[in-house]
Amino acid sequence: MMLVSIIFIPLLYLLTLGQGLHAPPRDVNSEVEPRDQLGGLVEWDQYSMIIRGERIFIFSGEFHPWRLPSPGLWLDIFQKIKALGFNAVSFYTYWGLVEGTQGTVRFDGVFALEEFFKAAAEAGIYLIARPGPYINAETALGGYPGWTARIRAPLRGDDPEFVNATELYAATVGKLIADAQITNDGPVVILQPENEYDTWPDVNNTDFPAQMNRNYMEHVKQQFKKAGNVVPQMVNDHLFQGNWAPGSGLGETELYGIDAYPMRYDCAHPDVWPKIRWPENWQLMHQKYSPNTPFFVAEFQGGSGTGFGSVNADACNALVNQESVRVLWKNNYSFAIKIFNIYMTYGGTNWGNLGYRGGDTSYDYGAAIKENRHIWREKYSEEKLEANFFKVSPAYLTAVAGNASNGSYVSTDQIGTTPVFATAYRTAFYIIRHADWTSTNTTTYKLIVLTSAGNLTIPQLGGELVLTRRDSKIHVVDYDVAGINLVYCTAEIFTWAQDASGKRTIILYGGAGELHEFAIDLTTLTTSAHIVPNDTTVKTRVMDSNILVVQWEVSPDRKILKLGNELEILLLWRNDAYNYWVTELPAEAPIANYSSPSKSTVIVKGPYLVRTAALDGEVLHLTGDINSTTDVELIYEPTGKVNAISFNNNPPGGTRNGNGKLTMGLNFQAPDIRLPSFASLEWKYIDSLPEVQPSYDDSKWVICTNPSTNNPQPLLTPTSLYASDYGFHSGSLIYRGHFMANGNESSLFLNLTGGNDFGYSLWLNKSFVTSWDGTGLGGGEPSHNDTISLASHPLESGRPYVFTLLIDHMGQDEEAPGTDAIKSPMGLINFDLAGHAQSDVTWKLTGNLGGESYHDLERGPRNEGAMFAERMGYHQPSPPSQDWEVSNPITDGIKSAGVGFFTTTFELDVPAGYDVPMSFVFANSTSTSVSTPTISRNHRVQLFVNGWQFGKFVANIGPQTSFPVPEGILNHNGLNTVALTLWSLDGGGARLDGFSLEPEMPLWSGYRKPWPAPQPAWREREGAY
Repeated sequence: MMLVSIIFIPLLYLLTLGQGLHAPPRDVNSEVEPRDQLGGLVEWDQYSMIIRGERIFIFSGEFHPWRLPSPGLWLDIFQKIKALGFNAVSFYTYWGLVEGTQGTVRFDGVFALEEFFKAAAEAGIYLIARPGPYINAETALGGYPGWTARIRAPLRGDDPEFVNATELYAATVGKLIADAQITNDGPVVILQPENEYDTWPDVNNTDFPAQMNRNYMEHVKQQFKKAGNVVPQMVNDHLFQGNWAPGSGLGETELYGIDAYPMRYDCAHPDVWPKIRWPENWQLMHQKYSPNTPFFVAEFQGGSGTGFGSVNADACNALVNQESVRVLWKNNYSFAIKIFNIYMTYGGTNWGNLGYRGGDTSYDYGAAIKENRHIWREKYSEEKLEANFFKVSPAYLTAVAGNASNGSYVSTDQIGTTPVFATAYRTAFYIIRHADWTSTNTTTYKLIVLTSAGNLTIPQLGGELVLTRRDSKIHVVDYDVAGINLVYCTAEIFTWAQDASGKRTIILYGGAGELHEFAIDLTTLTTSAHIVPNDTTVKTRVMDSNILVVQWEVSPDRKILKLGNELEILLLWRNDAYNYWVTELPAEAPIANYSSPSKSTVIVKGPYLVRTAALDGEVLHLTGDINSTTDVELIYEPTGKVNAISFNNNPPGGTRNGNGKLTMGLNFQAPDIRLPSFASLEWKYIDSLPEVQPSYDDSKWVICTNPSTNNPQPLLTPTSLYASDYGFHSGSLIYRGHFMANGNESSLFLNLTGGNDFGYSLWLNKSFVTSWDGTGLGGGEPSHNDTISLASHPLESGRPYVFTLLIDHMGQDEEAPGTDAIKSPMGLINFDLAGHAQSDVTWKLTGNLGGESYHDLERGPRNEGAMFAERMGYHQPSPPSQDWEVSNPITDGIKSAGVGFFTTTFELDVPAGYDVPMSFVFANSTSTSVSTPTISRNHRVQLFVNGWQFGKFVANIGPQTSFPVPEGILNHNGLNTVALTLWSLDGGGARLDGFSLEPEMPLWSGYRKPWPAPQPAWREREGAY
């Protein structure tokens, strides 16, 4: 081919079409600030992070280990995040789970971090540690221990009473994280002190931070530094106002990050995209606040949480779906972000009452990886396409953002475009979307850009480009593929690679029916193009003697363009591209399994998941998962020597298909699993509300005698009735109010707080008085007032009586800094018994046995509540049920208002090699028949699996009826104990409409089978009552 020289100056981009953009800074040779303690392992400049001397786009997913209390499955999640093309995970640690007893920090069992760090390193995932101490995260008290509600000083301020309370936790978790830093051959590369610390009551945003805030933030920073942490510290400023950015003064961090949740949280209307939070001008804000650090989005919306009375997680996935990923993430790339963390990527479960008052048991979050660890949501695949593109686009790592405008670089003002200009390359990235980012229109357009081949209007071979519904594209110009110049490309690039012979393989994709075009500079190539199969719908033309232009319409059929042995381009339908995996090959230490631009990869099509890849001579060893019979097709490997494939350690094999690709068939057979029939099993039953019986002795209960409180909410009663003042913080609460009747007790007023959608039931002696089921007037609110008539319960003057009040505790709130919202008292707040002074009633209280001196150290401080069976530990395996009544919660239930406790056992034996997520499912139908009378829907159930509380089912509110329980908590090969507390809020009792254990999509899997989480059996508890 004749060489045509083209002089190219990056600044020419800015002159195209008279756009008048201001030239962005291009100090490519800027010095990288030395960080002596990091030994060159972690560096950064205004462009990107530099790990072990290599620039890298930190693509991170949020994953909280304590929301998956089966440490043997953490590697599975890390591998699924790595398979996305991500290279990092951000995680919170939860102070309230490890220091439930003040002065004793327990990072052991499922709360230990060492296995988390080990699994991250094995998968090759860098970690962004976020130890708080405040974390938010839709957790009870924002992650604080319950006892902090008794601290008089404002939380998250510099008062020594509060600061001193954080020291033990900070020192302990700080040391664990420090030991896992990259400087110690660990995975931790960034640390975040505090969380979204951006406001304070009575301090204007423009005046924040005040000196007190600066003192506190600096102290938190120093706590972790004193523990040995030397990796850069970051901030997540959810107001984007420059708080704690480098150079901002006392409390400043080294990396400035922001938060953004532009899709908001209305999962009930997933097709309605809000217009109030569209990110724009972010690059200008970043230049204003932190021009010398990489643009860091520390939290970006990956889904949304659910709560009682709302909708389920699939609706939140429908809101933050693959379309929102395309539109919003690509808009983010237009700001030249280089550190990007998705909250959440795997959500998990709010087991053991760890969630805040507005959430339910599920923390699926509508994330890319489902609560049950499945990855079939379409946005998982969309995220994979995008993340892998940036792994092969080094030009982006030092690129800078231009300014967005409608109609620029395109033929219509219905399209908005933002250019991103490389500084060390001649590449440009044009991110296009609808001018109205919520538009569902179909818009045709042409791309008009300056390239190394001159000003071009694209497509050149006729037709128009199209943007359908909520979509966005990254069009590239002068994109380097190992020395071959892709002059432009309107299709999107999934990945590319070069093998030992010099052959490049590129994968391009587009939406069905879209017209796409790309051009290749043939200067460095010696052969002509050949289309496989011979497809006349693919147009090719050589222009200006050395520019090959290729145009095609995307269809489900794959097309392959070959230029001899030098270049192969796969033209794919986007949904077909979802089936391709780019898997890194291991390297020598210290890189090992971590991502690196210098590492080799393999590209494979076919399996449900590819976890790992390794080359051994002529054999490619893969591990992964399949959910159906499929073929594995090897698209690319770097050596050119592979002649056989082994999958999940099966014997190697394979044949060449018509395109010369090595393929191997994988046969899938669904496993045969015997499941329990809970309606037929023998269940043992015991009354779990003996407190309403005349013979009940509450002499061991706490008497509510505190005459004052440190709580900011003033007392409305002679002594505090706030549950937190007596060390009870989760699950449920029971009050017993003793008084001597005078005959004038016509009514009882109650002011209660239990969290959103809570309920209560009230008895007078053994007589049921009333319940509130969480609906009706005030339904869904965290507090409720009731004036209850006692007319049908006449009291005899001079006789002792007792009220028994059972309150559901749905979790404490989160808070903005300084508001002390998490201290909002729970339980009985105020009361008035007609005919009596408040002092006439003596109240006793219980929550979980021992309160903050909780008994079950393995399952943590929040796993249990006040119910009798919980206090006795009967929810654990092997309770002393020999003499209990035989009764079934489905066929029998309970006959009156109250709480029944049911327990049974069953065995599972899942065949080896299969990963089969399972969920416990409560039926909740409204069907009735003559033989099956109406089942009361006013009941609440707690689900315990091998002692772990893994579900709170509220039948009359919902929506959650399915409760995934991970392997490790559920024994997939062995004996299991399931226990239920069935609380009927109606006088006629309740039974379950149905209850089952249901396997979800089984996988023949290369996952590592998890070991059981601790499952200590029942033993008699000292002091139990």
